[in-house]
Amino acid sequence: MANVLEVKDLCVSYGKVEALHNANLSVGEGQIVTVIGPNGAGKTTLLSAIMGVLPSTGEVAFDGAVERVPEVERMVARGMNLVPEKRELFGEMSVEDNLVLGAFQRYRMGQRDHGQTMEEVYALFPRLKERRTQMAGTLSGGERQMLAVGRALMARPKLLMLDEPSLGLAPLIVREIFRIIGELRKRGVSILLVEQNARAALQVADHAYVLETGEVAMSGPAHELADDPRVIETYLGLGGKHQDRLANV
Repeated sequence: MANVLEVKDLCVSYGKVEALHNANLSVGEGQIVTVIGPNGAGKTTLLSAIMGVLPSTGEVAFDGAVERVPEVERMVARGMNLVPEKRELFGEMSVEDNLVLGAFQRYRMGQRDHGQTMEEVYALFPRLKERRTQMAGTLSGGERQMLAVGRALMARPKLLMLDEPSLGLAPLIVREIFRIIGELRKRGVSILLVEQNARAALQVADHAYVLETGEVAMSGPAHELADDPRVIETYLGLGGKHQDRLANV
């Protein structure tokens, strides 16, 4: 399997504080790869550096080309997209207008397939079609997350990076979000998933990394890490029954 993303020795510093140290990871084509770890471990920093939102050192190889200094606009144009934890929607614009904006880069490059792509997004998220004329700021938390993912899909990404997609959502919506993540893999989208719900993330992912204090502490097939005593004790033990319910996707 070819890798759509290979990250080598990625480092990020905030002043004199190193937030990410020599991080190495890869995402294969059509794979779901998850990064789990405690708050403050550097998970969001990792995604931001890969996307070019934060300056970094090291190497990001995406879709066969090395980016020593990733730039957001270039990464989006090449087929990478990030759904940030805060979703960052345009609240005073309609659902449909938010989706259209997601296709802006493709439109600028001469692609005129946004109408077809929007129908595909609506098929994946029927709720968004029902709400298409509604202002994004009036949506529920789950609907906003669906819109954020849908807007990213409008760019037809080769790699979709999701930062805490289940954060603050009701259990029923969490199950729906993870079901959709699994569906995206079937459609050939590679996914890099940062998630605090470790149990659900390990259940849906093919491969997993554990990030602790800015460094990759463990990695391996997701099903193996889910059975690892250290992972169970640290990430799966507390609130196990609650996470079990959320993980039933």
